Amino acid sequence: MDTNAVVDQAALRRMERAAKDTFWDYLGCQIESLDTEKAVVSFDIQPHHLNLIGILHGGVHASVIDSTMGLIVMLARPESSVVTINLNMNYVAPTKQGKVLVTANIIHSTRKLITAEAYARQETGELLAFGTGTFRVLDKAIPEKQDKGDSRG
Repeated sequence: MDTNAVVDQAALRRMERAAKDTFWDYLGCQIESLDTEKAVVSFDIQPHHLNLIGILHGGVHASVIDSTMGLIVMLARPESSVVTINLNMNYVAPTKQGKVLVTANIIHSTRKLITAEAYARQETGELLAFGTGTFRVLDKAIPEKQDKGDSRG
């Protein structure tokens, strides 16, 4: 993973710990590159990503696009938590196999709302889906996730 020096490394480590054993982890998402301007996430299509007609499920697109936008938004506000309040999706082309790259960036930001856009493409560059999301900025930070072996309770 490439990260720009501007990225808050403590916030990034907090997010990586929070993602362990979550839906993000189940989907097989990997951060390819990350800085304050752009996030790139990838995953390799697996059988559990497919729908009943054998193509990548639209819900996988939506989840990874939402999560990639959320990642760049969380970096913009590391002292807060953010939640998706609106997600708009457009599905352009089907795919069955290979690696998918999702790129996200922020397009508008106010004190309490941030809007981002993201594009899902095959490694060849073919556009598969794109979306926009609006995120509400909450006044509390991402909670620290305790390790399963942690006895602090």
